[in-house]
Formats: sequence, structure tokens, C-alpha cells
Amino acid sequence: MRNTYTRRAVLAGGTAAAAMAAWPVQALTVSSARVLIGKVVDEVNRVIASGKSEKAMFVEFEALFVRYSDVSAIARSALGPPARTASAAEMAAFTKAFQGYISRKYGRRFREFIGGRIEVTDAKPLNSYFEVVSIAYLQGEAPFDLRWHVSDRSGRELFFNIIIEGVNMLASERAEIGAMLDRRKGSIAGLIEDLNAV
Repeated sequence: MRNTYTRRAVLAGGTAAAAMAAWPVQALTVSSARVLIGKVVDEVNRVIASGKSEKAMFVEFEALFVRYSDVSAIARSALGPPARTASAAEMAAFTKAFQGYISRKYGRRFREFIGGRIEVTDAKPLNSYFEVVSIAYLQGEAPFDLRWHVSDRSGRELFFNIIIEGVNMLASERAEIGAMLDRRKGSIAGLIEDLNAV
């Protein structure tokens, strides 16, 4: 997740950010956004301290992702323009495969935190959503921040993006999924197979 991303990734991130900025904030407040991410962080800390196997942790990380994130919005952003022409069945299958893929990918990153902890330190309005800042303390490494973007556009308070050490999940995943789809010559079915195999 420390990769240097291409111009395509930067442009995708800008597009995703512009789309998210258009989301209206309703009952969501700085306080409630901070409380939500506090719950997420508590759950992540619990999983990484559980001593469970990698596979068992991935199952729990996927459950957390489904419970606390706007999976549909993240999946649509990751797929990009093809999401507009995909059938409902294709989007449902892609979203399911994507949530497993992203949970394993970020689950592997969070497993690096074993023996450490994450603490929420701040929250602030950012455009028309909220950013919650947390700090990761890892053994033998300097602390670094994780930033969570929270909205209630879906009707529930959920996070829709994570920025880890400056790496934007929405931007990087849109670039990665776009490259995977290109390799499959635009086949969403082929993309789903690849996501399930990662």
C-alpha cells in the first residue's frame, strides 16, 4: 500500500472525491462520525489482538467492512464507468467479490498492527462529509495516521474511504480494479473470478 500511483490513479481519486463531495450531510455530525470510527477502531483492535489465524481474521474483517462501510458506494467507485452499464446481477456479484477482496487486502495490512494499537485522535468536517483521524502505533515503527471519510448518504452513518499513510483507498482501488478489468478485456465476470482468487 506504499506504492506510487499513476496519473490514472490521481485522476480517479479526484473524480471519486468530487463525487463524494456532492453527498449531502444530514444528521451526521463531527461527534457521531468520531463515535462511528471509534467503534470501527475498537473492533479492529479486538481482531488484531485475538490471536486468531489469518483466515479467521479475514472473515472478521469482512464482517466489519460490511457493517461499518458503504460497500455499494465503494464498489461502484472502484469499478468506475463500467458500473453505469453493468446489470444489477453483475453489480451484485461484483460487490460481493469486491468486499471479500478488499477485506483480505486491508486485513493483511491491519495484521501488521498485531502487538500495536489504533487510537482515534480528531474529527473535522471536510467538504460535505467528515474526516476522522486515527493514529496507528506499531511495534518498532514510528506512529502514522489513518484517515476515515464518513457520510450518511446511504441513510446510515458509514465510512466510504480510508487513507493510510497518505494512500487513498478509493483512488488506489479504482486504478487497481481498472487495470484488472483491462486485463480481462472489460469482462466483469472475468474480473470477479480474479477478485475471488486474490
